[in-house]
Amino acid sequence: MKAFPWILSALAIALAGPASAHDYTLGAIKISHPWVRATTIKVTGAFFTLHNMGKTPARLVSVSSPAAARVELHLSEMKDGVASMHKVDGIVIGPGATVELKPGSYHVMLMGLKYPVKKGGKVPMTLRFEKAGMINIKADVAGPGAMKHGH
Repeated sequence: MKAFPWILSALAIALAGPASAHDYTLGAIKISHPWVRATTIKVTGAFFTLHNMGKTPARLVSVSSPAAARVELHLSEMKDGVASMHKVDGIVIGPGATVELKPGSYHVMLMGLKYPVKKGGKVPMTLRFEKAGMINIKADVAGPGAMKHGH
């Protein structure tokens, strides 16, 4: 009976470990749950959540990856019933705000992939912020139809 609480504590720590491994911090900016879609073609999308815990705006200005020949920040949106996607020169995260890069919204396009991106793998990326600098992250690879990490 006395071992039961210890087992629950150990299980809670074991389950919490992987989740915290998917978060990165650069100054006042937190990057959570980065993931990319698996693909066998030369293009895929990367997604994550940006939270600005600071008192001034932050701006993601670029992303690079050794896995791709070209990486761009994009925005997908609906206007007058027509879906479009276009390149943006940065993503602003207001003070205390959160911006989710997700399918159908802001996202990162990895183009000219140098190898197949397979489910269960990881894709290294470097995020560059206007004032905060750069941070290296690794994005989990989710299935090709994933709309959110883990689905």
